[in-house]
Amino acid sequence: MSDLTAPYDRNNIFAKILRGEAPCVKLYEDEKSLAFMDIMPQVDGHALVIPKCEATNLLDLPPDYAAAAIATAQKLAAAVQKATAAPGILLAQLNGSAAGQTVFHVHFHILPRHQGLELKFRVREPEPAENLEPLAQKIRAAL
Repeated sequence: MSDLTAPYDRNNIFAKILRGEAPCVKLYEDEKSLAFMDIMPQVDGHALVIPKCEATNLLDLPPDYAAAAIATAQKLAAAVQKATAAPGILLAQLNGSAAGQTVFHVHFHILPRHQGLELKFRVREPEPAENLEPLAQKIRAAL
């Protein structure tokens, strides 16, 4: 069985965040989606959007939750761009470990991009919430 067909793990970190069992630096929330700062940011302003349903990857994400997550990603991308003054935004969504997915709850990465800024795909240490909060405030204000 590939991890694209593996059952949903209710103990993954994003499931715990949705249940309130793990903290996050929240940016936006609606009925079907949640956006928050990535605690292992690839760049300043790296944010995540997750649907509020049990879906391991894009292939098993119900269409109504997919639509909600994309709508939130659009809203958040505009806010991240404004808050960081980035000339570009990278939206990434990985499916399966072969594609680089490490948390098996479907999610969208929003990364502000600047010319010449190297993109790091793996950060070794989590960023403390207090370091993320100042930029999170700017992003929330831009929503």
